[in-house]
Amino acid sequence: MTPLDKPIRRELAIGDELYTLTISPEGLKLVPKGRRKGLELAWSDLVSGDAALASALQASLER
Repeated sequence: MTPLDKPIRRELAIGDELYTLTISPEGLKLVPKGRRKGLELAWSDLVSGDAALASALQASLER
């Protein structure tokens, strides 16, 4: 198994929009292509079941 010791970036299309997905030792980050701000999710939130709560909180703060 290969350890995740540095960020991995991949481009993906969701509908007609392009996004950049970064997978790092800290968690996941999904941002629209060419932007800096997007959705971030820590691994600890994902495994603890707080992923939905963290995502909703972040979305409310961005408004």
